Amino acid sequence: MMSSYNDFTVEKKGAIALVTLNRPHKGNSWTLDTYQEMEKIQEDLHYDDEVRVVIFTGAGDKFFCAGADLSLLAKLTPHFISRDLYRYQGINTRWDRFIKPVIMAINGITVGSGLELALCGDIRIASSSSLFSINEVRIGLNPDMGGTQRLTRTVGPSQAKRLIFTAERIDAQEAARIGLVDILVEPENLLNEALKMAEQIAGMPPYAIRFAKKAINLAVDAPLEIGLMYEEAGSTFCMGTEDKKEAVDSILEKRQPKFHGR
Repeated sequence: MMSSYNDFTVEKKGAIALVTLNRPHKGNSWTLDTYQEMEKIQEDLHYDDEVRVVIFTGAGDKFFCAGADLSLLAKLTPHFISRDLYRYQGINTRWDRFIKPVIMAINGITVGSGLELALCGDIRIASSSSLFSINEVRIGLNPDMGGTQRLTRTVGPSQAKRLIFTAERIDAQEAARIGLVDILVEPENLLNEALKMAEQIAGMPPYAIRFAKKAINLAVDAPLEIGLMYEEAGSTFCMGTEDKKEAVDSILEKRQPKFHGR
């Protein structure tokens, strides 16, 4: 186990950190304190060299995250949004840009900014019984935790408009069809499948994974030539690592490699 938190549990399973949003009595909704605590978790995991992959999920089997706690919505003001929203957007973005891969294991209802949080994962594995809605317009708001940006990049502009304009709730099968989630599994197999994928990723050379994640993120935002230059720079660095030599040696010697992030 790692440090204790109020709204989360964080458990280490070898090279994998399982982060669980632990407010099931509130639909795993979030408050400002929740996000500030999540920021602390990100900092702790960033500097924990034993952790190579993060799995993020919600407690229980009903909600992944119901979005912002209604008590929070009642308190927000235009002044707060214009002054502080960027900070909370930035906490979401840190998962998106996190130094280690982040798998979102979506275990239930995922609503509003809860879906915007899920969109920050590198890979989304969902329970076949999960449900999705980005419904801010229903309460007179536009999605403001990255939803208009990440949802559009993930499913395309017309699907993003359909989901945002109608606040429609879709099931897991429809979410998979439009590319909102990557893999569907039976509810009882969700964490096992997420762990299996995380273990596979954790067994790869850490620097190679790190540079690949950054390059893929860059592909979304930058011209091709800049992405190709970054590939060249990343490969130049990786070519000189101990892990690259270990990867080649293990193939030649017909044995399992042991990577140390060096």
